[in-house]
Amino acid sequence: MSKETLQQAVDLAGGQAQLGRGIRERIEGSKVGQVHVWGWLNAASPRFEVPPAEVVLAIADFLEYRITPHQLRPDLYPNPTDALPDSICTCQDKAA
Repeated sequence: MSKETLQQAVDLAGGQAQLGRGIRERIEGSKVGQVHVWGWLNAASPRFEVPPAEVVLAIADFLEYRITPHQLRPDLYPNPTDALPDSICTCQDKAA
């Protein structure tokens, strides 16, 4: 994942706060907010994978898959069609 991809997600969401809100709406009990998104964008250590695994699908769903799980975290979703809902990906090579 590149920070550029995460920044694209922020831009599509309309800002860091809006992306945080979208995550919270999709993950029950989530406390993710603007400060978390800012931290992901500005993390100094390359050892941290951002965004965290637990929010990848929520981000993709909030953005209506304009950014895919693969684009956000190719280490977790190595194939471009991984975790795409059937309504988005009707390709035959999607894993069943």
